[in-house]
Amino acid sequence: MNPFDSNSIPRIVFGRGKFSAIGPLTKKLGSAALLIHNGNDGETLDRLRSSLADIGVQRTFVRQHGEPQVGHVDAAVAIGRDAKCDVLIGLGGGSAIDAAKAVAGLLTNGGVATDYMEVVGKGQKITQAAMPWIAVPTTAGTGAEATRNAVIGLPEKQFKASIRSELLLPRVALVDPELGLDVPPDVTARSGMDALCQCIESYTSTNAGPETDAFALQGIGLAAIALPRAFEDGHDIDARSDMALAALLSGITLTRAGLGAVHGFAAPLGAMLLIPHGTICAALLSPVLAANIAALRAESNDHPTLARYSRVAHALCGQDGPDHCVTFTAELASRLRIPRLGQFGLTESHVAPLVALAKNASSMRFNPVKLADEALANVLRSAM
Repeated sequence: MNPFDSNSIPRIVFGRGKFSAIGPLTKKLGSAALLIHNGNDGETLDRLRSSLADIGVQRTFVRQHGEPQVGHVDAAVAIGRDAKCDVLIGLGGGSAIDAAKAVAGLLTNGGVATDYMEVVGKGQKITQAAMPWIAVPTTAGTGAEATRNAVIGLPEKQFKASIRSELLLPRVALVDPELGLDVPPDVTARSGMDALCQCIESYTSTNAGPETDAFALQGIGLAAIALPRAFEDGHDIDARSDMALAALLSGITLTRAGLGAVHGFAAPLGAMLLIPHGTICAALLSPVLAANIAALRAESNDHPTLARYSRVAHALCGQDGPDHCVTFTAELASRLRIPRLGQFGLTESHVAPLVALAKNASSMRFNPVKLADEALANVLRSAM
């Protein structure tokens, strides 16, 4: 059994209609709020503005355009300092919440984003607790409301890396499935596949353990049923609720167990070709599962991780046997109309440099088996 050291969000508020508590929750933490949002949550943003105005909290808004980059984070930090903000809210998808997480950390620790980024930055440690902040996801995907890392892009190095510390966890994760009712089908699909991928990779990680296994399997089972339903009918509130929970569970499990090769590729692919993170995860999940299962069988037909993949398959579709993971996830990606990565410009010329970058990504060290360079290259070719 792997040892573990667990850090948790102090408070999770989950349920339909819980967004109505945002004003009082914020007032307990501060009186001048920096609000980082995606910008496509108009009605929700208006509700947030009114709730804070009614309770006397000052408001400064920053719109996060796309996935966060170092320039976005550093600019938002400067705005927060100038406005003398003492509490922060991240509202939106994973990009807004990751940006909020990084900004909250820098507002109390000083410096710029690259000072703390892994792999491509200085890798300095976060030593002070982040400014008190609340994570309010409006999509069901990254589980960023429950993670201790913020993924930030560094365009000049064509790479995305994390600022990581348990001191970055939000004071409150407020998860209201009703906020996801108007999320469009393509965002529902790619976000949901990211949540499913995170649960699968957490469960089969070399760092998996008893604390994460039950959550991961529950998340897999929820997403397998709820994701296609939410994709086909965005106002299916039961499906939205199950996906919100699956995403939250995926964030909890990845924080403790780590991920794998899918997310090892996601950072360099997203930075190099500007492909949405969830699309990468959705397109690569089945090929990576196939590569991992083949490599494990090459080591031993009795490898214990093969039994884990069999349990994943059972949670996905009620079938035993590792190969059902590959089939189910490929069919699900097709049903959700996940595009091929070649549509975003991925070509054979990108394969070798992407393999080299992925091998150095932090997620790759938790992949359940070491994949040869050719196996990694074939994963990309399968999704091309």
